[in-house]
Amino acid sequence: MMVPPYLLSRAVDDGLRAGDRGALLLWATALAAMGGVNALTALIRHRTMTLVRLDAALRTLRVVSRHAAHLGAALPHRISSGELTTLQSADVGRIAQMLTCTGPGVGAVIAYAGVAVFLFTISPLLAVVVALGVPLLTVTIGPMLGRLRGRQSDYRRHEGELTTLAGDIVSGLRVLRGLGGQDRFAARYRERSADLLRQGQRVGATLSWVEAVTATLSVLFIAAVTWISARLALAGEITVGDMVAVHGYVAVLVVPVFFLVEGAGDLTHGHVCLVRVVRLLGFTPEFTRGGAEPGPDGPAELADPVSGLRIRPGEVTALVSPTPAEAIEVVDRLARYTGSDATWGGTLLRDIDLDRIRARVLVADNDAHLFAGTLREAVAVHGGHDDAAVTEALRVAGALDVVSALRQGLDSMVEAQGRDLSGGQRQRVRLARAVLADPEVLFLVEPTSSVDARTEADIADHLYRARRGRTTVVVGTSPLLLDGADRVVLLREGRVVATGTHRSLAAAHPDYRSLVLRGAGEDEEVRT
Repeated sequence: MMVPPYLLSRAVDDGLRAGDRGALLLWATALAAMGGVNALTALIRHRTMTLVRLDAALRTLRVVSRHAAHLGAALPHRISSGELTTLQSADVGRIAQMLTCTGPGVGAVIAYAGVAVFLFTISPLLAVVVALGVPLLTVTIGPMLGRLRGRQSDYRRHEGELTTLAGDIVSGLRVLRGLGGQDRFAARYRERSADLLRQGQRVGATLSWVEAVTATLSVLFIAAVTWISARLALAGEITVGDMVAVHGYVAVLVVPVFFLVEGAGDLTHGHVCLVRVVRLLGFTPEFTRGGAEPGPDGPAELADPVSGLRIRPGEVTALVSPTPAEAIEVVDRLARYTGSDATWGGTLLRDIDLDRIRARVLVADNDAHLFAGTLREAVAVHGGHDDAAVTEALRVAGALDVVSALRQGLDSMVEAQGRDLSGGQRQRVRLARAVLADPEVLFLVEPTSSVDARTEADIADHLYRARRGRTTVVVGTSPLLLDGADRVVLLREGRVVATGTHRSLAAAHPDYRSLVLRGAGEDEEVRT
């Protein structure tokens, strides 16, 4: 872009002023050819920058996704779903936009330096004005960019929080309607949304000031240089062609300056997003991936020294605790979702390869994600199962009514997280998925908390039959589930305080009876 002004000055001095038509034709032809080169270069630049953006966005998204998967169960404790969604949908694109500043930015610096040097051969005064003018433009808008970055950071944070709130409302809409709380949450969302709008307007106002000041100063800069060059031309210190070239250089120099300012804005936007991504990448799992031990060759005992719990292989063990969170902590240690000294077959779980543990041990709880797709795909997430196996898993989970309630049976579409299903249906579909997976060790956390007593009794009977000879651990306080377990373990403050069958504990342990039977009479206990 710096070449056409020089060619134009030669056409003026060597062709027009000298009256040489041949020179005029030569320089005009060169000027037209250079215009074609610039047009082609602009197309190539736009294509290259587009590829750079797409490639950078894909690479960043892959890094974020891999790290999110690496964090595993620790991810929900570190970042909200809304913030993660915003990061993957918006922040990644802004980070990719930062890379498009590199080419134009380097080109702008080279162009600026080249023009400053070339102007010294024409007029040292003009060279000094140009050399000092562009840095002054940058210094003037620098503080405004800092303020813009701060406001954008606040805006991005609140945008993530609002996205989280929207996701929570959508996922819990059925419950909110049942409780009559949808209007309250809708009003809360509108209030937060209006606040975000005001913050966005403040960001836009600051950005508009940056662009307005930049445009105004650029015009004033061009006017000042044009006036100085015109005075020098009248004084005979430079030629008319030189004056035309100087005006062309400075006018074209506005483009690199624009690139620098635009790049500064993109860097400001991108820096805010980049901090969020780097913050996510800085999160570490709550435990290491473990060593290379393959684990026990077959069914083996799981032991948790913190609670004193031992899970015998091939049995159904029920965990009962007045504080459900304490029982879940035990499950997390035995399934290696948190670091501990728990062992499997005498080998520390932390020394066993994590992938092998995940392939053999499964924790099924009511927060497990249900993926969008057909009902068949929601149950058989990895495929490889025929309809008979899927239907049998649904029967064990007491979910055949879910199939009959849907128009297309197993081919019926289910929304993400089962939003078009009731709470009890979602719970039973999750249970069917766990049953179909048929892991060597299965942990079930409150698997029947959302179903009626009759359905719960059927599920308990079918489940224990299906899992016969397989290690199964059930967390809950329902007598219908506990009565079918081979062994019931009572926890208090995270420690084992009693072990036995449901009936023996109900008869001999008042705390257990109070927790599970809710103070039922002796006759009712016997019937239970």
